[in-house]
Amino acid sequence: MVVGDVTTGTDVLIIGAGPAGYVAAIRAGQLDLDVTLVEKEAYGGTCLNHGCIPSKALITATDVAHDARNAEAMGIHADPAIDLAGMVDWKDGVVDQLTSGVEKLCKANQVNLLEGTATFTDEHTARVSHSGEGQGSETLEFEHAVVATGSRPIEIPNFEFGDEPVLNSRQALALDSVPDSLVVVGAGYIGMELASVFAKLGTDVTVIEMLDSILPGYDDDLKRPVKKRANDLGIEFEFGYTASEWHERADGEGITVAADPVEETAADGGSAEAVESEPGDSLELDAEKVLVAVGREPVSDTLELEAAGVETNDRGFIETDSRARTNVDHVFAVGDVAGEPMLAHKGSAEGQVAAAVIAGEPAAIDYQAMPAVVFTDPEIATVGMTESEAAENGFETVVGQFPFRASGRALTTGESDGFVKVVAEESDGYVLGASIVGPEASELIAELGLAIELGATLEDVASTVHAHPTLSESVMEAAENALGHAIHTLNR
Repeated sequence: MVVGDVTTGTDVLIIGAGPAGYVAAIRAGQLDLDVTLVEKEAYGGTCLNHGCIPSKALITATDVAHDARNAEAMGIHADPAIDLAGMVDWKDGVVDQLTSGVEKLCKANQVNLLEGTATFTDEHTARVSHSGEGQGSETLEFEHAVVATGSRPIEIPNFEFGDEPVLNSRQALALDSVPDSLVVVGAGYIGMELASVFAKLGTDVTVIEMLDSILPGYDDDLKRPVKKRANDLGIEFEFGYTASEWHERADGEGITVAADPVEETAADGGSAEAVESEPGDSLELDAEKVLVAVGREPVSDTLELEAAGVETNDRGFIETDSRARTNVDHVFAVGDVAGEPMLAHKGSAEGQVAAAVIAGEPAAIDYQAMPAVVFTDPEIATVGMTESEAAENGFETVVGQFPFRASGRALTTGESDGFVKVVAEESDGYVLGASIVGPEASELIAELGLAIELGATLEDVASTVHAHPTLSESVMEAAENALGHAIHTLNR
């Protein structure tokens, strides 16, 4: 049956059902707005279906196998067999449970769900084309719109994702067998997370990075334990190179990835001394597959934004104010499409603000306590300002640090690399920022984010009794160290 082109109306049209879009939809429904949520592929977006959740599921599964295989010091001797297809099936089950939960929550909050691709036709109208032969399209008139179309992996020349041996992160997470060898292009958070996953599965991994360090944007002391662990896993690095092309090997045994030197490469975008490569010393790396993980770009070119008068910057991001508004007052943008940092929780926070503003409530986005996490081994987590950023903003600071090697609980887990660092204003002790590298950094950072959000001081954190033995005691001890009276580490 062909569905004709009908016109319906809604208070709020939300395009994209990822963590930014579906959260905006649910919150708007709770605020008694008539909401229509359009999604062209799967509820939960990239995060739930192809990114955050599946990658962390595989990280957890591979950690179980790796930890069992390397637990001789604990008196455990094991050599677990890896069934990647079974691992992926389990991962898919987790994803299915979460995505079906999103759909149920939307319906329970009276959100109208539409499957299809939305494009603007003018400032208050959009057309939704339904997928499938004979499904037709419909027109939606809206009072307000929220663009939450997310992002996609960036392709690089000569490495199209449609070519069988060339993988993006989504394709890598869906493999049903472990490749013998893998070249990873890009040492950012996606490249480093997946490089560690496959190394723990037994793959020979080589990472190509145009800069001279992993994880651009993070301080060296945070990256150092991650690089050391990667080396321990057998991951090899080729810094100062860009992947230029690939070809199948003449013997039919995989592919060869060619990489050319970058003439000048500065660490983390230019803060360190330049590294120069000799002209002509190109690389050729043999592998079974190549994973391209050089970043993500906004999905803003499919919406016909110009019809609604919405502007993008030269990178395709939709610029917004602190209330998630675009240059068109009744059109909002949230999540990856609204700019960096590309974080699911940042998108969800923006989605809630957009819904509240549309409902006439006072709301604004505060990025001061926005955490960032890298699920490498060990994990990295940050929130607020670094010591250098605080100085640039005119603060006189005091810093406290506590190493996990002094934590009883960290030692009992066998994971004692890394530390907790707290940055505070020297005069009154207000917590300005924190960084953690080590076990459960992604969980521990929440306490310090709350401290910043509430305007807590070092004394507040240090005087809060933490259960023993726990990793969270390290946060307390770092605050005590900044005050000069840490018990389990030497004070500076």
